[in-house]
Amino acid sequence: MSVFKNWIHAARLRTLPLSVSGIIVGTTIAVQQGYFSIVIFSLALGTTLGLQILSNFANDYGDGKKGTDNATRVGPARAIQSGLISLKEMKRGIIATAILTLFMAMLLIYAAFGHEHFSYAIIFFVLGVGAIAAAIKYTIGDNAYGYRGMGDVFVFLFFGLVAVLGTYFLYAREIYWLALMPAAAIGMLSSGVLNLNNMRDRIPDETSGKITLAVKMGEKNAKNYHYILIIGAILLMVLYSVFTADALNDLIYIIAFIPLLLHLKRVVQNTDPQKLDPELKILALSTFAVSALFGFGLLL
Repeated sequence: MSVFKNWIHAARLRTLPLSVSGIIVGTTIAVQQGYFSIVIFSLALGTTLGLQILSNFANDYGDGKKGTDNATRVGPARAIQSGLISLKEMKRGIIATAILTLFMAMLLIYAAFGHEHFSYAIIFFVLGVGAIAAAIKYTIGDNAYGYRGMGDVFVFLFFGLVAVLGTYFLYAREIYWLALMPAAAIGMLSSGVLNLNNMRDRIPDETSGKITLAVKMGEKNAKNYHYILIIGAILLMVLYSVFTADALNDLIYIIAFIPLLLHLKRVVQNTDPQKLDPELKILALSTFAVSALFGFGLLL
Protein backbone atom coordinates (compact mmCIF):
# COMPACT_ATOMS: atom_id res chain seq x y z
CA MET A 1 0.00 0.00 0.00
CA SER A 2 1.37 3.43 -0.93
CA VAL A 3 2.13 6.11 1.66
CA PHE A 4 -0.78 8.20 0.39
CA LYS A 5 -3.20 5.28 0.73
CA ASN A 6 -1.91 4.63 4.25
CA TRP A 7 -2.86 8.14 5.31
CA ILE A 8 -6.23 7.88 3.56
CA HIS A 9 -6.81 4.69 5.52
CA ALA A 10 -5.89 6.49 8.76
CA ALA A 11 -8.21 9.41 7.92
CA ARG A 12 -11.21 7.00 7.88
CA LEU A 13 -13.16 8.57 5.05
CA ARG A 14 -16.38 6.87 6.10
CA THR A 15 -16.56 9.16 9.15
CA LEU A 16 -16.36 12.40 7.13
CA PRO A 17 -20.01 12.71 5.90
CA LEU A 18 -21.17 12.59 9.53
CA SER A 19 -18.82 15.41 10.53
CA VAL A 20 -20.30 17.90 8.03
CA SER A 21 -23.93 17.20 8.95
CA GLY A 22 -24.07 19.99 11.53
CA ILE A 23 -22.54 22.47 9.07
CA ILE A 24 -25.22 21.61 6.50
CA VAL A 25 -28.06 22.05 8.99
CA GLY A 26 -26.73 25.34 10.39
CA THR A 27 -26.05 26.71 6.91
CA THR A 28 -29.43 25.85 5.42
CA ILE A 29 -31.30 27.37 8.38
CA ALA A 30 -29.24 30.53 7.85
CA VAL A 31 -29.89 30.52 4.08
CA GLN A 32 -33.62 30.16 4.66
CA GLN A 33 -33.45 33.33 6.74
CA GLY A 34 -31.45 35.24 4.15
CA TYR A 35 -27.86 34.72 5.35
CA PHE A 36 -25.14 33.05 3.29
CA SER A 37 -21.50 33.33 2.25
CA ILE A 38 -19.76 30.78 0.04
CA VAL A 39 -16.44 31.67 1.70
CA ILE A 40 -17.80 31.00 5.21
CA PHE A 41 -19.46 27.79 4.05
CA SER A 42 -16.28 26.48 2.37
CA LEU A 43 -14.04 27.33 5.32
CA ALA A 44 -16.54 25.86 7.80
CA LEU A 45 -16.55 22.60 5.84
CA GLY A 46 -12.75 22.58 5.65
CA THR A 47 -12.37 23.27 9.37
CA THR A 48 -14.85 20.58 10.34
CA LEU A 49 -13.26 18.00 8.08
CA GLY A 50 -9.88 18.93 9.53
CA LEU A 51 -11.20 18.38 13.05
CA GLN A 52 -12.63 14.99 12.14
CA ILE A 53 -9.43 13.81 10.47
CA LEU A 54 -7.40 15.15 13.40
CA SER A 55 -9.64 13.23 15.78
CA ASN A 56 -9.18 10.05 13.73
CA PHE A 57 -5.39 10.42 13.67
CA ALA A 58 -5.28 11.15 17.41
CA ASN A 59 -7.55 8.20 18.18
CA ASP A 60 -5.32 5.92 16.12
CA TYR A 61 -2.23 7.26 17.92
CA GLY A 62 -3.68 7.17 21.44
CA ASP A 63 -5.20 3.69 21.20
CA GLY A 64 -2.13 2.39 19.38
CA LYS A 65 0.31 3.73 21.96
CA LYS A 66 -1.78 2.46 24.88
CA GLY A 67 -2.14 -0.98 23.30
CA THR A 68 -5.92 -0.74 23.13
CA ASP A 69 -5.80 -1.58 19.41
CA ASN A 70 -4.68 -5.19 19.53
CA ALA A 71 -5.61 -8.60 18.15
CA THR A 72 -8.82 -8.70 20.24
CA ARG A 73 -10.23 -5.53 18.62
CA VAL A 74 -13.46 -6.22 16.71
CA GLY A 75 -13.45 -3.38 14.17
CA PRO A 76 -11.21 -2.79 11.14
CA ALA A 77 -7.49 -2.68 11.89
CA ARG A 78 -6.14 0.84 12.46
CA ALA A 79 -3.11 2.31 10.70
CA ILE A 80 -0.70 2.02 13.64
CA GLN A 81 -2.09 -1.35 14.66
CA SER A 82 -1.47 -2.62 11.11
CA GLY A 83 2.03 -1.18 10.95
CA LEU A 84 1.10 1.08 8.04
CA ILE A 85 2.12 4.22 9.94
CA SER A 86 4.54 4.44 12.87
CA LEU A 87 3.82 6.27 16.11
CA LYS A 88 6.42 8.89 15.19
CA GLU A 89 4.89 9.45 11.75
CA MET A 90 1.38 9.69 13.19
CA LYS A 91 2.52 12.24 15.76
CA ARG A 92 3.88 14.39 12.93
CA GLY A 93 0.59 13.93 11.06
CA ILE A 94 -1.38 15.06 14.12
CA ILE A 95 0.75 18.19 14.52
CA ALA A 96 0.48 19.07 10.82
CA THR A 97 -3.30 18.49 10.76
CA ALA A 98 -3.81 20.53 13.94
CA ILE A 99 -1.85 23.47 12.49
CA LEU A 100 -3.73 23.33 9.17
CA THR A 101 -7.09 23.06 10.93
CA LEU A 102 -6.31 26.02 13.21
CA PHE A 103 -5.24 28.05 10.17
CA MET A 104 -8.54 27.32 8.42
CA ALA A 105 -10.43 28.16 11.59
CA MET A 106 -8.69 31.53 11.79
CA LEU A 107 -9.53 32.26 8.15
CA LEU A 108 -13.12 31.29 8.88
CA ILE A 109 -13.29 33.60 11.88
CA TYR A 110 -11.85 36.50 9.89
CA ALA A 111 -14.26 35.87 7.00
CA ALA A 112 -17.22 35.90 9.39
CA PHE A 113 -16.30 38.77 11.70
CA GLY A 114 -13.43 40.75 10.15
CA HIS A 115 -12.20 43.61 12.32
CA GLU A 116 -15.65 44.83 13.30
CA HIS A 117 -16.64 42.08 15.75
CA PHE A 118 -13.49 41.40 17.75
CA SER A 119 -15.29 39.95 20.77
CA TYR A 120 -17.08 37.37 18.58
CA ALA A 121 -13.75 36.51 16.94
CA ILE A 122 -12.15 35.85 20.33
CA ILE A 123 -15.03 33.60 21.40
CA PHE A 124 -14.83 31.53 18.23
CA PHE A 125 -11.04 31.35 18.41
CA VAL A 126 -11.35 29.87 21.90
CA LEU A 127 -13.98 27.43 20.58
CA GLY A 128 -11.66 26.47 17.74
CA VAL A 129 -8.71 25.84 20.03
CA GLY A 130 -11.01 23.92 22.37
CA ALA A 131 -12.27 21.75 19.52
CA ILE A 132 -8.70 20.95 18.43
CA ALA A 133 -7.71 20.11 22.00
CA ALA A 134 -10.80 17.91 22.39
CA ALA A 135 -9.98 16.04 19.18
CA ILE A 136 -6.46 15.33 20.41
CA LYS A 137 -7.23 14.57 24.05
CA TYR A 138 -9.91 11.97 23.29
CA THR A 139 -7.41 9.11 23.57
CA ILE A 140 -4.01 10.79 23.94
CA GLY A 141 -2.42 11.35 27.35
CA ASP A 142 -2.85 9.93 30.84
CA ASN A 143 -6.12 11.81 31.34
CA ALA A 144 -7.68 11.03 27.95
CA TYR A 145 -11.40 11.69 28.39
CA GLY A 146 -12.34 8.91 25.96
CA TYR A 147 -10.99 6.46 28.54
CA ARG A 148 -13.27 7.91 31.22
CA GLY A 149 -16.62 7.67 29.44
CA MET A 150 -16.75 11.34 28.43
CA GLY A 151 -16.46 10.99 24.67
CA ASP A 152 -20.21 11.19 24.09
CA VAL A 153 -20.42 14.57 25.83
CA PHE A 154 -17.77 16.17 23.63
CA VAL A 155 -19.21 14.69 20.43
CA PHE A 156 -22.66 16.03 21.34
CA LEU A 157 -21.26 19.49 22.09
CA PHE A 158 -18.88 19.96 19.16
CA PHE A 159 -20.56 17.99 16.37
CA GLY A 160 -24.07 18.96 17.44
CA LEU A 161 -24.55 22.20 19.36
CA VAL A 162 -21.40 24.03 18.29
CA ALA A 163 -21.59 22.81 14.68
CA VAL A 164 -25.21 23.88 14.08
CA LEU A 165 -25.59 26.92 16.34
CA GLY A 166 -22.01 28.05 15.71
CA THR A 167 -22.38 27.80 11.94
CA TYR A 168 -25.60 29.79 12.02
CA PHE A 169 -23.92 32.45 14.16
CA LEU A 170 -21.04 32.76 11.69
CA TYR A 171 -23.53 33.91 9.06
CA ALA A 172 -26.08 35.83 11.11
CA ARG A 173 -24.00 37.00 14.11
CA GLU A 174 -26.87 36.12 16.41
CA ILE A 175 -28.20 32.99 18.10
CA TYR A 176 -31.33 31.35 16.74
CA TRP A 177 -32.62 29.47 19.75
CA LEU A 178 -35.08 27.27 17.88
CA ALA A 179 -32.09 25.79 16.05
CA LEU A 180 -31.13 24.24 19.38
CA MET A 181 -33.53 21.39 18.55
CA PRO A 182 -31.93 20.23 15.26
CA ALA A 183 -28.52 20.98 16.80
CA ALA A 184 -29.25 18.60 19.68
CA ALA A 185 -30.65 16.06 17.20
CA ILE A 186 -27.46 16.02 15.13
CA GLY A 187 -25.45 15.84 18.35
CA MET A 188 -27.45 12.84 19.52
CA LEU A 189 -27.07 11.03 16.20
CA SER A 190 -23.33 11.74 16.23
CA SER A 191 -23.11 10.43 19.79
CA GLY A 192 -25.04 7.40 18.54
CA VAL A 193 -22.23 6.64 16.08
CA LEU A 194 -19.68 6.81 18.90
CA ASN A 195 -21.87 4.67 21.16
CA LEU A 196 -22.23 2.10 18.38
CA ASN A 197 -18.45 2.03 17.98
CA ASN A 198 -18.07 1.58 21.74
CA MET A 199 -20.69 -1.16 21.87
CA ARG A 200 -18.81 -3.02 19.14
CA ASP A 201 -15.54 -2.72 21.08
CA ARG A 202 -17.01 -2.99 24.58
CA ILE A 203 -15.38 -6.26 25.62
CA PRO A 204 -11.83 -5.61 24.32
CA ASP A 205 -12.03 -2.00 25.59
CA GLU A 206 -12.90 -3.19 29.08
CA THR A 207 -10.07 -5.71 28.98
CA SER A 208 -7.53 -3.07 27.94
CA GLY A 209 -8.76 -0.49 30.47
CA LYS A 210 -10.59 1.85 28.11
CA ILE A 211 -13.68 2.71 30.15
CA THR A 212 -16.16 4.04 27.62
CA LEU A 213 -19.78 4.80 28.43
CA ALA A 214 -20.74 1.44 26.88
CA VAL A 215 -18.31 -0.32 29.21
CA LYS A 216 -19.75 1.53 32.21
CA MET A 217 -23.36 0.80 31.28
CA GLY A 218 -23.04 -2.76 30.03
CA GLU A 219 -24.62 -4.27 26.92
CA LYS A 220 -28.30 -3.88 27.86
CA ASN A 221 -28.12 -0.28 29.06
CA ALA A 222 -25.87 0.69 26.15
CA LYS A 223 -28.61 -0.51 23.80
CA ASN A 224 -31.24 1.44 25.77
CA TYR A 225 -29.03 4.53 25.58
CA HIS A 226 -28.71 4.04 21.82
CA TYR A 227 -32.49 3.79 21.57
CA ILE A 228 -32.87 7.09 23.46
CA LEU A 229 -30.32 8.84 21.23
CA ILE A 230 -31.93 7.81 17.93
CA ILE A 231 -35.56 8.24 18.95
CA GLY A 232 -34.75 11.47 20.78
CA ALA A 233 -33.08 12.88 17.67
CA ILE A 234 -36.09 11.99 15.53
CA LEU A 235 -38.50 13.64 17.96
CA LEU A 236 -36.40 16.82 18.18
CA MET A 237 -36.27 17.16 14.39
CA VAL A 238 -40.04 16.73 14.16
CA LEU A 239 -40.59 19.18 17.03
CA TYR A 240 -38.51 21.80 15.20
CA SER A 241 -40.72 21.35 12.15
CA VAL A 242 -43.84 21.72 14.28
CA PHE A 243 -42.62 25.20 15.24
CA THR A 244 -41.17 26.28 11.90
CA ALA A 245 -42.49 24.29 8.91
CA ASP A 246 -44.78 26.17 6.54
CA ALA A 247 -44.81 23.71 3.61
CA LEU A 248 -44.73 19.95 3.07
CA ASN A 249 -41.29 20.13 1.50
CA ASP A 250 -39.92 21.14 4.92
CA LEU A 251 -40.66 17.56 6.02
CA ILE A 252 -38.78 15.71 3.25
CA TYR A 253 -36.08 14.70 5.75
CA ILE A 254 -38.54 12.29 7.37
CA ILE A 255 -37.66 9.87 4.55
CA ALA A 256 -34.25 9.43 6.18
CA PHE A 257 -35.94 8.16 9.35
CA ILE A 258 -36.63 4.84 7.59
CA PRO A 259 -32.99 3.62 7.56
CA LEU A 260 -32.56 5.06 11.07
CA LEU A 261 -35.45 2.98 12.45
CA LEU A 262 -34.34 -0.15 10.60
CA HIS A 263 -30.85 0.40 11.99
CA LEU A 264 -32.24 0.76 15.49
CA LYS A 265 -34.16 -2.50 15.17
CA ARG A 266 -31.01 -4.38 14.12
CA VAL A 267 -28.99 -2.90 16.98
CA VAL A 268 -31.59 -3.73 19.61
CA GLN A 269 -31.78 -7.33 18.35
CA ASN A 270 -28.00 -7.73 17.96
CA THR A 271 -26.13 -10.42 19.88
CA ASP A 272 -22.83 -10.37 17.94
CA PRO A 273 -20.71 -7.21 18.47
CA GLN A 274 -18.84 -7.81 15.20
CA LYS A 275 -22.08 -7.38 13.24
CA LEU A 276 -22.40 -3.85 14.63
CA ASP A 277 -19.50 -2.66 12.46
CA PRO A 278 -21.55 -2.23 9.22
CA GLU A 279 -24.11 -0.29 11.24
CA LEU A 280 -21.55 2.47 11.84
CA LYS A 281 -21.55 3.38 8.16
CA ILE A 282 -25.33 3.06 7.96
CA LEU A 283 -25.90 5.39 10.92
CA ALA A 284 -23.30 7.92 9.75
CA LEU A 285 -24.77 8.05 6.22
CA SER A 286 -28.32 8.16 7.59
CA THR A 287 -27.37 11.16 9.73
CA PHE A 288 -25.87 12.84 6.67
CA ALA A 289 -29.07 12.02 4.74
CA VAL A 290 -31.19 13.61 7.47
CA SER A 291 -29.14 16.81 7.31
CA ALA A 292 -29.00 16.89 3.49
CA LEU A 293 -32.73 16.27 3.06
CA PHE A 294 -33.50 18.74 5.85
CA GLY A 295 -31.50 21.38 4.03
CA PHE A 296 -32.95 20.48 0.64
CA GLY A 297 -36.47 20.79 2.00
CA LEU A 298 -35.80 24.20 3.53
CA LEU A 299 -34.30 25.55 0.31
CA LEU A 300 -37.05 24.34 -2.04
